[in-house]
Amino acid sequence: MGYMASGKTTLGRALAKTLGRGFIDLDFYIEQRFRTTIRRIFATKGEGEFRRMEREMLREVGEMQDVVIACGGGTPCFHGNMDYMLSRGTTIYLETAESRILERLLRNRARRPLMAEKKEEELAAEIHAGLTARLPYYTRAAICHRGEQLESRRQISDTIAAILAAHPEL
Repeated sequence: MGYMASGKTTLGRALAKTLGRGFIDLDFYIEQRFRTTIRRIFATKGEGEFRRMEREMLREVGEMQDVVIACGGGTPCFHGNMDYMLSRGTTIYLETAESRILERLLRNRARRPLMAEKKEEELAAEIHAGLTARLPYYTRAAICHRGEQLESRRQISDTIAAILAAHPEL
């Protein structure tokens, strides 16, 4: 778990491969399951309905065996999802500096349409407010790890090695 652009999918996919487990990106799972985009769900049904759907899908994938799940940035903050995740497996929070998140979002605006129209200052303010609100949930994770160094395969490999060395129970 972690804020948008913290590296959840990047690390999750690589960790799953290293551990010989399946990988599920919860947002992608929701889009496939409901045959629409997260953006469209927000636009047509609102955030409340999206969060309800997200809760159901989290519980669906949470019952699967031998998987690594990358949840959406807001997932831990709604409907008791953090308590559920803590009860189902080992949770990892990718703690990433606001400046690094901003840099990544600015670099990949095309992949995040809701961010594409924001000015850099607006985006920085939104990141700060979002992280501040979500931090009490994120920091409940069993493992907190820095998410800055996920730009190359070597950095990803080193990050996984460090996590596994510190937490061999994974």
